[in-house]
Amino acid sequence: MITLPPDYRPSDNEEFMNPIQVEYFRQKLLRWRLDLLKEADGTLASLSEGGIHESDITDRASVETDRAFELRTRDRARKLIAKINMALERIDDGSYGFCEETGEPIGLKRLEARPIATLSIDAQERHERMEKVHRDD
Repeated sequence: MITLPPDYRPSDNEEFMNPIQVEYFRQKLLRWRLDLLKEADGTLASLSEGGIHESDITDRASVETDRAFELRTRDRARKLIAKINMALERIDDGSYGFCEETGEPIGLKRLEARPIATLSIDAQERHERMEKVHRDD
């Protein structure tokens, strides 16, 4: 088990995906997943408090809209948790931080901003251009 210094930030001056960087991103992903799970628990608690008790139809509609929005948000969080789990699997198998398409390093700045990234910026841009072309058909 590697212990990270409290102020550690990955740097381009070190070997890409060295054990310290890998541990840094593992901990970042685990914290993110834990935060999402805590939020989901809060949502479950608030949704299980019972039915809608508003007598005014406008108030009822507002509560229903809020609940639907919260459920959509939780669904996005559920999908994000699945992506975090896949990133943790990539850490375990040694492929984390490398583009699935080209095998090149994704880049520390991109991983800092989006630790679940699977494509380098160039590969992601190509992917998005292809999506746009096929969407316009």
